[in-house]
Amino acid sequence: MGAEAICAVTYKGKKSTAKVRLETNVLQVRAADLKLDVPFNAMKKVASRNGSLLIDDGGGPLTLALGQSAAKWVEKILHPPSRLTKIGVRPEWRAAILGAIDNDFVEELKSAIASLSVGRTVKGADAIFVALAHPSDFQRVAAAKSAIKVDGAVWLIRPKGSAAVTEGAVMAAGKSAGLVDVKVVAFSTTHSALKFVIPVKDRSR
Repeated sequence: MGAEAICAVTYKGKKSTAKVRLETNVLQVRAADLKLDVPFNAMKKVASRNGSLLIDDGGGPLTLALGQSAAKWVEKILHPPSRLTKIGVRPEWRAAILGAIDNDFVEELKSAIASLSVGRTVKGADAIFVALAHPSDFQRVAAAKSAIKVDGAVWLIRPKGSAAVTEGAVMAAGKSAGLVDVKVVAFSTTHSALKFVIPVKDRSR
């Protein structure tokens, strides 16, 4: 989802300034003296009032001074886009998955597109999803790039907070394979997905 802001936060009557972020299904609050992860499904009350986002998860009232963005955040929390929507999946897609990606996603994708190959690439694929758990997995990126159609995409899935597979390392691996990054989405509470495509200047070659 990716909405992010730095704002005044009040939690259980205590005020602080925090970095707040909406992930796929959780609100994260990070301040010097406060760390909260509030799942959407745990929220008993979500509302906006006078530029503030008001949340109650049963553990105490939480107020975020988001200004004009408060109402938009309420909408995102109450009606979050699906993972497939964020990725831009189309029913006519031919796609592939390389590496271990959670079974729920495999089933979601399989039921939403024309064909899905698991464990091997498909020539002329609209999208290839590559799981990156270890640096050795970067070797899959070049193979994925060579298999996609000229306007297709390679999605690199990495664990959040991984010291072995950092976002910078993933960016470098994509660039080394001749790709350019165009989008990052929250794939799950534990993983991020980075979208790479063939640069427009190289598509006629």
